[in-house]
Amino acid sequence: MPKPTGASGEKNLVSSRLIELRRQKGLSQRDLAHKLQLAGYDMDKNVITRIETNKRYVTDIELRALSQVLDVSYTYLIDGTEG
Repeated sequence: MPKPTGASGEKNLVSSRLIELRRQKGLSQRDLAHKLQLAGYDMDKNVITRIETNKRYVTDIELRALSQVLDVSYTYLIDGTEG
């Protein structure tokens, strides 16, 4: 069974907001990966790159990690609104 993708074939819904949030906070991909690792999440720069370029699915644990470290809600990461 094929894995689900978005309307235009994307593998995740957070890539554009992740890029936007990371840049707003003045973080490189490496900086974000370091913050995630300090928070106890095993995500390196390559994971961030693959998420941002829509080449990778995002797990629920990774979604939680990103929302925690970037200080936004899951809803914001997924659809850009505060729910």
